[in-house]
Amino acid sequence: MNLVTLDDKTPRGIAAAVGHAVRTGELAAGDRLPTVREVAADLGVSPATVSAAWSALRRAGLVEARGRAGTFVRPAPAPRLSPRVAGLRGPADHTARLDLSRGTPDPALLPDLGPALRRVSERATTPGYQAEPVVPELRAILTDTWPSAVESITVVDGATDGVARVLEQVVSYGDRVVLENPGFPPFFDLVEALGAEVVPVELDGVGVRPESLRRALATRPAAVLLQPRAHNPTGVSTTPTRAASLARVLRGATTTPWVVEDDASGAISTAPDVTLARWLPDRVVHVRSFSKSHGPDLRIAAVGGPTDLVDGVVARRMLGPAWTSRMIQHILLDLLTTSRSMDEIAEARRQYFARQRVLVERLADHGVEVDAPDGINLWLPVRDEAAAVLHLAAAGIRVAGGRPFLATGSPGSFVRVTSGLVQPDDADDVARALAEAARSA
Repeated sequence: MNLVTLDDKTPRGIAAAVGHAVRTGELAAGDRLPTVREVAADLGVSPATVSAAWSALRRAGLVEARGRAGTFVRPAPAPRLSPRVAGLRGPADHTARLDLSRGTPDPALLPDLGPALRRVSERATTPGYQAEPVVPELRAILTDTWPSAVESITVVDGATDGVARVLEQVVSYGDRVVLENPGFPPFFDLVEALGAEVVPVELDGVGVRPESLRRALATRPAAVLLQPRAHNPTGVSTTPTRAASLARVLRGATTTPWVVEDDASGAISTAPDVTLARWLPDRVVHVRSFSKSHGPDLRIAAVGGPTDLVDGVVARRMLGPAWTSRMIQHILLDLLTTSRSMDEIAEARRQYFARQRVLVERLADHGVEVDAPDGINLWLPVRDEAAAVLHLAAAGIRVAGGRPFLATGSPGSFVRVTSGLVQPDDADDVARALAEAARSA
């Protein structure tokens, strides 16, 4: 690998050249990279410049540092699950009587798909490969229920798919992306897989802190990724007042980044439907998932925003899956327009609301004060994460450790509890175990 003739000697340019050498096989798995000082001397740049390039390559998963031995091309492909995602679950035993680690909805509170399947099976057809990717009737329903006026809407295979496809349109190698901290672990992985740098921002009880966002914008990020309702893992929902404050901060930035909103729990959230597109319609893409409310295996979400960007997502999908199954689209359309299904979703929303508040009340009875979250998750501060996870495992309860939800180097010790699965009759026993775990060390 010869970097001496490299034209772009920025960290991004150096990282791109090494990445190209890895992908083409010029650098093989297990090869040792030159030292930072060697490359800096060859290129006539500072060691800090090369170090930044090496850091970007590590975040992208192309190389790994082995201490004093040096930096090496990764010897094997990345595993199916990243360390963050693999670390979401507690100890790998099958004796847990209650699994609260997954962040999934209660199957008993999902709408009955049987009637919808019977009704749509005869009329859901694919007229051709070049047909419209969105069923027109579904687009109309989505447009009518969108939280603000929207230029264009398409559907994709779930919220994470939608977020990923939008970020692929607006984020380049070496860019910065603002993420909530704590946040959803796959988003940290996604940003790093794009070769971008995570810029974490803090939350309070009503959303991202404006001052934290203002500091993050000083890094000139390409995108800001937010969860406006039932934030995973904290259960925080952004208030309309806070949303307006964040919009003002974004308008005051030197360059307004793209804002991508992941409304993953919209239909089961009890908070007001908010979007920054109300103030920044040309820079906001809103992603609405139906997995938590209508069924994770439907794998369907809607993406709405400026036409140019949404058209880019549609065009890119035409080179892959092309469209989300129209059969699935018709099922969702049926669920969104049938009174029985709508009543089932409303009941699920009421049940989750009640379960969260009962568990929070029982926690208070056992000396642990937390705010009642929105959605299905609860973010619990603990004295020692590992001890808390093990204590709960011994009690037959599996939770997710908090570390995968935190940006690298963040302080604090937490666990995420899928509290929406806790029945009111079990709330006191679960609360007692959680309170004891929070104090364990």
